[in-house]
Amino acid sequence: MKAMILAAGRGERMRPLTDTCPKPMLSVRGVTLIEHHVRNLAKAGVHHIVINHAWLGEKIEAHLQCGKQFGVSIEYSREGEQALETAGGIIKALPLLTSDKSDEPFLVVNGDVFTDFDFTKVGRLHEGSLGKIWLVENPEHNLTGDFYLVNGKIKNKQELTSNQRFTFTGISLFRPSFFKALQSDNVLPLGPLLRELADKDQLEGDIISASWTDVGTPERLAQLNQV
Repeated sequence: MKAMILAAGRGERMRPLTDTCPKPMLSVRGVTLIEHHVRNLAKAGVHHIVINHAWLGEKIEAHLQCGKQFGVSIEYSREGEQALETAGGIIKALPLLTSDKSDEPFLVVNGDVFTDFDFTKVGRLHEGSLGKIWLVENPEHNLTGDFYLVNGKIKNKQELTSNQRFTFTGISLFRPSFFKALQSDNVLPLGPLLRELADKDQLEGDIISASWTDVGTPERLAQLNQV
């Protein structure tokens, strides 16, 4: 299985820290966020990783290089000055993630989250599903959550068997065919596409029990470094 780490965001809410450092290169307990992901993926047996970048991306490449020192192979999808957002970045990187004939699912991980999630537990997609996302109990900064989960399927609307929404962790598994049908060179966020998949009953979901933090503010980064 291949994996993609999304690392092209500008990190506006993290300024001024991100004025001179790409957000995934911020450190928690002496290890950069993105290196933490690379090491966890390697530990799980994921040895081919694609990383997209835009803002100060050369610093990410200088730090991780080809990945040999971590026991993986890293390729880079360079987006230039204009980041393509989450889905746009994945679409641009598809040639690095899959072949024309293969529909083998690949992992996607947001580069600006900190988690000890065990990537060996991702499993496989069921027939008819185009993707799977992992959720977490709602943190203080997102108390209303993002999605409902009903019998292993992601839902946008409340159903009788579910009265709680959960927060998307930024960890997901996708079939390449989902993005191949969306070929575009434009800026394209992932969120609305996930909701479309959910409405078509083609998006699986699960809850993680691992520690997880969206490192979205300097305060959350500071809290992680106090542990």
